[in-house]
Amino acid sequence: IELFLADLSRMADVRKLATEVKSRTDRLDVLINNAGALFMSRQLSPDGFEMTFALNHLAYFLLTQELQALVEKTANEHGAARIINVASNAHHRAGQLNFDDIMHERGYSGFPVYCRSKLANILFTFELARRLQQRGVHNVTVNCLHPGFVASGFGLNNSPLMQLVMKLGSVFAISPEEGAKTTLYLATSPDVQSETGRYFVK
Repeated sequence: IELFLADLSRMADVRKLATEVKSRTDRLDVLINNAGALFMSRQLSPDGFEMTFALNHLAYFLLTQELQALVEKTANEHGAARIINVASNAHHRAGQLNFDDIMHERGYSGFPVYCRSKLANILFTFELARRLQQRGVHNVTVNCLHPGFVASGFGLNNSPLMQLVMKLGSVFAISPEEGAKTTLYLATSPDVQSETGRYFVK
């Protein structure tokens, strides 16, 4: 087990993380992107991106792009590799991505912005799977999932009132162990070794 630390809201840190991983290993069988934060007030990342979009989506996109060659090399040498993006069924409430206001400068509202970031995760998954297939890369699968409402401390970075709401809501949440099941299934099960470009729940 090796630990690498990075601030995923900083694109330089994401690149540094990828470089460190590549310097320490020549094999990456499974890449699991799992980041999700809710910011009820609009914030900017150190790079000037809207924070939710930077952390919840751009980090997935950039880390995957930086490690994709290693994932493909692993698949070619060892038979298969997998990329998994943890999304959320909150994407159902996202409506559409507004590329004219991707930085959410107008009418900011925390939860809808979170929902759109998770929709971006799913669309990224589908498009990456399509592009790999189009290139003839059939031994790398790309899937995404909704883990459920997990008691993970999600949302506790906000105001005391929001913290109270999230703590009360966590009574109905599942444990982190239960929440990890779909991710682990996609990472390890032979049942989905040829499935790609799919969205999984439970």
